[in-house]
Amino acid sequence: MSEKQVKSQRAKVKSQKCARGGCAGFAFLFFLAASLLRAGVSEAMAPMRDGVQLATNIILPAGAGPWPVVLSRTPYGKDRGGDPARAEAEYTAAGYARVVQDCRGRFKSQGRYRAFLDDLEDGYDTIEWIARQPWSNGKVGMVGGSALGITANLTAMSGAPHLVCAFISVAHAGSYRYAAFPGGVFLQNLNEEWLKRQGVEPEKAPRPIHRVYDDHYRRVDMRNYYAKVTAPFVNVAGWYDIFSQAGIDNFAGLQAQGAGAARGNQKLVLGAFGHGPLSGDLKYPADAADRGSGLRMRWFEHWLKGVDNGVTREPAVRYYVMGDTRDPKAPGNHWRTASSWPPESKITPYYLHPERKLSAQKPGAGGGRDTYTYDPQNPVPTAGGNNLMMARGPMDQRAASGRPDVLAYETPPLEQPVEIAGQVTARLYVSTDAEDTDFMVKLVDVYPNGYQALVLDQAFRLRYHQGFEKFSKVERNQVYSIDVDLWSTALVFNRGHKIAVHVASSNAPRFEPHSNTWLPVDSYAQAVKAANSVYHDSERPSALLLPVTRVYPVAPAITGAQ
Repeated sequence: MSEKQVKSQRAKVKSQKCARGGCAGFAFLFFLAASLLRAGVSEAMAPMRDGVQLATNIILPAGAGPWPVVLSRTPYGKDRGGDPARAEAEYTAAGYARVVQDCRGRFKSQGRYRAFLDDLEDGYDTIEWIARQPWSNGKVGMVGGSALGITANLTAMSGAPHLVCAFISVAHAGSYRYAAFPGGVFLQNLNEEWLKRQGVEPEKAPRPIHRVYDDHYRRVDMRNYYAKVTAPFVNVAGWYDIFSQAGIDNFAGLQAQGAGAARGNQKLVLGAFGHGPLSGDLKYPADAADRGSGLRMRWFEHWLKGVDNGVTREPAVRYYVMGDTRDPKAPGNHWRTASSWPPESKITPYYLHPERKLSAQKPGAGGGRDTYTYDPQNPVPTAGGNNLMMARGPMDQRAASGRPDVLAYETPPLEQPVEIAGQVTARLYVSTDAEDTDFMVKLVDVYPNGYQALVLDQAFRLRYHQGFEKFSKVERNQVYSIDVDLWSTALVFNRGHKIAVHVASSNAPRFEPHSNTWLPVDSYAQAVKAANSVYHDSERPSALLLPVTRVYPVAPAITGAQ
């Protein structure tokens, strides 16, 4: 920003100072503009251990250093957004050196780009390079969302000794479970469409893609590094975000198992938002999408500057409880705090019954089973959920649930609201007449007008019935017990609503359709149909396991003149 621009900004702010908060607001904005003018911006090539150099922007605050540093590492271009000094003014004005780096093989950095495979070592080398610079006081924090959050998680896993803290939003820390193969099923749209945008074409291979959880995935899974991480984190996640469970797991794991300052000093923020705007007819209040904006700078102030601003004494968890968006008097649609996650709850089974009923009563001996035919050439189309490159959120499921290859089980209309908060699991007893197949499960909130709002949906590939570390063949028509991890949520099912669970074997293109064959096929013309069954009797009681935190009192009956 030039001197002329600063003067122009000063005059503009002065003329509007009443509307902007008077003299205090004017003083801050002038200080921000002046900081932009004086801030030093330079580009350096940071050396990695193998000799590759990574392009790095260094934006210094006014005055004499050294300063604490806030770092981001990005595959999207460190110069994206225009003038670096202007883009990073919030940090430099607050007295931090700001460093933004292009990941290996991206934009101005050297080397070959391999998405998130080199960021553990490169993150370590970058942190320690920063700590040696004369403008750095050796205290480095990291900030970022999505891919920038993933690179920060990998850096923390490296054990870089000068990484002091991090503020991470909507990011995973283990690609197999959260980003590539949850339940063993390939997240096709998320991965292939994202890679295309990075200039990487999808894998040319027979389908479906099968992968076991092996050393390749263990190496980049933070669950295997908790005891090595020393940095206190803020993890921010959205109920409809593509990586929602990852932030929750990182919080819980580091809070209990982290090393040094990491243990007991984690924070978690859970809002009602996705990896982009939510689709569908339900509209949550604006504050439901808060991503901890008021916490971020206070977090850095405490851990990088040593200011006792009370942030560590606040509740560890802040989470949004979703509710009926059409009834202003309904419980839910508000923020709550907790000392840990999940909050105290009672795991309550809702059992599948004949005639597509869902009930807290266990089924009897004559419950039987429901069978449907899954055709890989006619998969159930995706409608909302935790997506990236397509519509997301609590979309209506009626078009999908009415198909003959979808089993939809519902409770009667609730006489009193039921609140859940925590991880949801579907424990199913299933069989197939194919060599292998998938089972997809959705948790659905059915409104009185019939709208079927998607809450959670995940998948399970039957070949992993003995664990994700190996393929295990199944016998045709033999019954297997599987647990489908639906991830976590916080929601009040309002009075008059119905709790529903939908079971199918496809959800495309969110998940890649299974061919129902043991080996991949060159074309889906070679795929086969599968007769898949779900059992619900006293010996095989398939159930949805809900973490119930509260059942509200029954509303009093309306009396008086009619």
